[in-house]
Amino acid sequence: MTSISGRASKLNHRGNNGAVTITKLMGPVKWSYFYLYVILDIFSRRVVGWRVEHAESAIQFKALFQDAMAKHGVPPDQLTLHADRGGPMKAKATALMLADLGVVKSHSRPHTSNDNPFSEAHFKTLKYQPEFPKRFQTIIEARTFCRRFFAWYNEDHHHAGIGLMTPDQLHFGQADAIHAARQTALDAAFLNTPERFVRQRPKPPQIPTAVWINPPKKTEQTQA
Repeated sequence: MTSISGRASKLNHRGNNGAVTITKLMGPVKWSYFYLYVILDIFSRRVVGWRVEHAESAIQFKALFQDAMAKHGVPPDQLTLHADRGGPMKAKATALMLADLGVVKSHSRPHTSNDNPFSEAHFKTLKYQPEFPKRFQTIIEARTFCRRFFAWYNEDHHHAGIGLMTPDQLHFGQADAIHAARQTALDAAFLNTPERFVRQRPKPPQIPTAVWINPPKKTEQTQA
């Protein structure tokens, strides 16, 4: 398990490091909202759990989290969870549940809205979809939209941050074979038309081996 020390967390295992965030979806009238809970595997960017509810609640998060743990077979004492500082994430019930499951918990720094860049980028992808509505008329409509979006995001969205793999491809261990196939195709293209590649042999985008939340400065890395 990757541990968290201070502000920095280095993540290099799929399935062992998650981020949980809640965002508002605008409801049918002004000042009405639905609340989207999302659990994201930070390394693969795969959404491993989500739900849309009428309110923010530690009880709702607990049910979602326990379901995701069971569904994905995460063993006890093998998970680090990075969360925002919303009420459900700081609630005593949440803290006790995570402690019982042996989950190491990390919070965003106070008054730092971009301290969870993976979740922030994910929600930007969601809300910048051309078909994303300004308002959802019902919670059923919101859930239907999210179900369709998350299926596309996990299975078909080629993510620039993970070597243009889909989250599913990286999460389920398919990335190395796909990377090799891409290299074979590029090698063939180079042999056939080398004049197209002026500087060097082409290479596919690199697959990440580790990602960071709040990477330490170079001086901190040197001292470590």
